[in-house]
Amino acid sequence: MFPSRYWREIPHRYRLEAGKCTGCGFVAFPRRLVCPQCGQREFETFKLKGEGELLTYTVIHVGPSAFVDDTPYALGIVKMDDGVNITAQISDIGLDNIEVGGRYKIEFRKIQSDGHSGIHAYGYKFIPIR
Repeated sequence: MFPSRYWREIPHRYRLEAGKCTGCGFVAFPRRLVCPQCGQREFETFKLKGEGELLTYTVIHVGPSAFVDDTPYALGIVKMDDGVNITAQISDIGLDNIEVGGRYKIEFRKIQSDGHSGIHAYGYKFIPIR
């Protein structure tokens, strides 16, 4: 991962900061420059609550090279209580126990390492709310 891209992604990757349109209230995650609903260009910072309902998921059996040691793993789309859909890996639950409609929260975890001596990439994963 390039350092400049890493730096730009800190607000939404680590603080769950979205953009809320000051015109129509549309919440964009990650932030956008132009609101897709009303075309306005002014957004205020909006922190997502970090909980929602699992809409769908899939199990990855043959992953990309950075995740080959983690297979099989599940990726899911969660509709957050704030209205945005987020795709992330599902963790801390057996693959046979994942249920559509279940409640999940976001936790920050190590996602991958960039090479043997590269930086660790952290991001969010979905964890079931028990």
